[in-house]
Amino acid sequence: GLVNMARKYGLTAAKRTLKKEKQCTCVKTIVSYVHYRLKLEEYTSAREEGRAIRKKLGQLYVQEGELEKEHYCRALRLPNRTHPSVPIGDESQARVVELVGEKREFDFKPKGHLEIGESLDIIRQRRLAHVSGHRSYYLRGAGARLQFALQNYTMDLLQKRVTIFASVVYSLDPSHFPDLNLAGTGEVGVAGYFMDHAVNLKDLPVRTVCSSTCYRAETDTGREPWGLYRVHHFNKVEMFGVTSNETGEESSQLLDEFVMLQKEIFSSLKLHFRVLDMPTQELGPPAIRKYDIEAWMPGRGSFGEISSASNCTDYQSRRLNILYEENDGNLKYAHTVNATACAVPRTVIAILETHQTKEGTILVPEVLRHYLGMEVIDKPKYTPIKYIGPNQPKRHTSK
Repeated sequence: GLVNMARKYGLTAAKRTLKKEKQCTCVKTIVSYVHYRLKLEEYTSAREEGRAIRKKLGQLYVQEGELEKEHYCRALRLPNRTHPSVPIGDESQARVVELVGEKREFDFKPKGHLEIGESLDIIRQRRLAHVSGHRSYYLRGAGARLQFALQNYTMDLLQKRVTIFASVVYSLDPSHFPDLNLAGTGEVGVAGYFMDHAVNLKDLPVRTVCSSTCYRAETDTGREPWGLYRVHHFNKVEMFGVTSNETGEESSQLLDEFVMLQKEIFSSLKLHFRVLDMPTQELGPPAIRKYDIEAWMPGRGSFGEISSASNCTDYQSRRLNILYEENDGNLKYAHTVNATACAVPRTVIAILETHQTKEGTILVPEVLRHYLGMEVIDKPKYTPIKYIGPNQPKRHTSK
């Protein structure tokens, strides 16, 4: 092209064109280099920005997980709803649903259970700090047999209507299990049996009963400092049920059934008691409705709680993943119900104080005589052991 240009327009024009062409090529090279540099800088900047974003996302993911965990833990604290019939307010608003039996009339001043138990040498609670501290106790002789009689009678009464679970034994080393606690009720262990499992609809409701040792903190508030009413550990027979939620009434029906069983047990022991529909502030987070049973305790001169029954609907099942399988294979959250069949120490209190005699003996309720092997808990024929330790009572000498 430049040769033809030189021939037509002369060498000068050709040189000028060649110069322009070189300039254009140079400019193109510079432009290409600038584009390259811009792209390189853009890439480098984008890469650095991406790294910063990834680092930030890593921090945000951790924060998101912590916030979700905190939100979930806060959500777990939300209580169950309450039944529309439940009284609103504190313990003073409890409504008496039923009064069962007659309050026994005495022709003598009734004694408290601790005084009775010590005189019969079946309860010991004094001078036990060296063994297991305050609010501990021994049941001895007929007292220990009365405990087993209550447990065995209750289990025998219920075994035809429910599935029996063995008692649970707890042994924890805080250095290895810092986040584990002793259970305050047999309900905990039995509910754990159903955790992450589904029950077939045709097998519902499932009714179970468990005998176990329970543990309570019972912090020292000055209430009931002596006796068996508030103790750190005790044996208890607990009923636990799993129901469907097809109509929304199944768990309410099972709650009523459990209360009927409770009434049958305490009536057979010839106790005077009342059934209370507990108000909102006494339900605890899981329960939509709770009934307490309080027995008359003549030595205390008042009613005392010996049992309770709660309908927890799906509160526990959602947290423990307890489900039931419908006929079409779909899974739904089950409802759970629990009820105390016999809390031994408080039932012992009611029996000793209700069935005491003027002579200081105890008339054993008829249903327990087969298990206890006696009709009357009498005063011991042996000489009770004598305390000879350092903390002797002060003796006043006459001048």
